[in-house]
Amino acid sequence: ARFMQSYARLVRLPPPRAGKVDVAAWIQRTADLETRAKVAVAGGPAVAIPGDPDQLDQLLINLVHNAVEASAETGGGVRIHWVLAGGSVAIVVEDDGPGVADTANLFVPFFTTKPEGSGIGLVLARQIAEAHGGSLVVRNRKAARGAEAVITLPAPAIAAAAS
Repeated sequence: ARFMQSYARLVRLPPPRAGKVDVAAWIQRTADLETRAKVAVAGGPAVAIPGDPDQLDQLLINLVHNAVEASAETGGGVRIHWVLAGGSVAIVVEDDGPGVADTANLFVPFFTTKPEGSGIGLVLARQIAEAHGGSLVVRNRKAARGAEAVITLPAPAIAAAAS
């Protein structure tokens, strides 16, 4: 516990730099970075959100990386879409992998089920979402095999139209 507290102090995320992020461009850019598998961008409404582009890139890269790894186990795919609801945008990264066996430990630093994993990707992703006033949930899909990561971020009315 003492080590974890010290590590948490060491790796504090810097405050997000103010910026404006076009959601469609951000998601497409991240999907295009993935070279191991095609990531289908199903799309969503035009929206821009306030946020730090670099931190949001890291958040989505971590989730897409996990989804592609999971889908590789089953030969399935990865898809991203987003919706607007109640002043927020929900970005959903879904995969056709085996699903999440133990959701209780997903956000425990250094916990990993991967032989080469560090156990910090999801922890960092959630910290970034929360630093932007949002949240991150990872759960098994209800209607099909696989998992979904849902990022919810504020989408204020002034930023509702992408520029």
